Amino acid sequence: MGEAPQLLYVNGFSKFCHETQQTHGNGIHDSSSWYEEVIDDDLKITSSTIFFLIFNRVLHKGVSKYQDIALLDTKRFGKALMIDGKMQSAESDEFIYHECLIHPSLLCHPNPKKVFIMGGGEGSAAREALKHKTIDKVVMCDIDQEVVDFCRKYLTVNRETFYHRKLDLVINDAKAELEKRKEKYDVIVGDLADPLEDGPCYQLYTKSFYEKILKPKLNDHGIFVTQAGPAGIFTHKEVFTSIYNTIKQVFNYVMVYSTHVPSFADTWGWVMASDEPLSIGAEEMDKRIKARIDGELLYLNGAWFQSAATMNKTVSQSLKNESHVYTEENARFIPGHGVAYRL
Repeated sequence: MGEAPQLLYVNGFSKFCHETQQTHGNGIHDSSSWYEEVIDDDLKITSSTIFFLIFNRVLHKGVSKYQDIALLDTKRFGKALMIDGKMQSAESDEFIYHECLIHPSLLCHPNPKKVFIMGGGEGSAAREALKHKTIDKVVMCDIDQEVVDFCRKYLTVNRETFYHRKLDLVINDAKAELEKRKEKYDVIVGDLADPLEDGPCYQLYTKSFYEKILKPKLNDHGIFVTQAGPAGIFTHKEVFTSIYNTIKQVFNYVMVYSTHVPSFADTWGWVMASDEPLSIGAEEMDKRIKARIDGELLYLNGAWFQSAATMNKTVSQSLKNESHVYTEENARFIPGHGVAYRL
């Protein structure tokens, strides 16, 4: 087997794409391309370290007004959506991330009717929310028309979601959309890209946004939940603890939970908040899943959620000691850059 490395630019970042050829006994030659993701300045996910993603072809690649976008056909994870050089969603395991993002908040709420999703352009978060029988309306507000259009075209698993009668799809900045709307919501979901320097959405992680715009749009008993970045033993201080501490300044009850997402090559974290207690027992959660949700969940149940909300000693201590609060002038960022980096 021989390697012929070449420099490849994917999503605005230089990657090494190794085209490998292997000759089998029958004389057939296989050739493959390898995707390498830069996790930090001194860490890449590759075959010799932690994670190595082989892909068959690029299904779509482009630069929108806001983000670098690529949809890869990968061998291990199926179709994989990359934004600004970061894995956003993979066909084989996106159910883990999206079940964790959506269902805990809706199940903790006594009777959720209206949901507002910030981001979520691929449609998976809306798909999960629409499984709940109590839901009357799901607003999905994504800033990037191109992301929505090609997810609608290529991610066939969500095709029905985009045409669901209860879905209100809006292309706009979520901050501006929430600010102008008069209606309130039972659950508001942050399915946003990670806070990247020069990225489009870090301001939607700030205290002023949570306090002045988001919280006033929640009904009584309303719940806010957001993805909060990597929560692994080595990565949880990047943004996870800071997002938690920022939300804690605004809401009376705040909880975190996390789980491993294979295509992210890390443990991932979420933060859920309300001015009402968020406690729900495992048995009660299972009862609500059975009563409220159409179809079977693949990942979440009551026992798992109880365990997922228990952090290890190191992460617990970091959450307790965190003092940073997100502001427009003092933000933390995941390693990497948005498209403005190249201007």
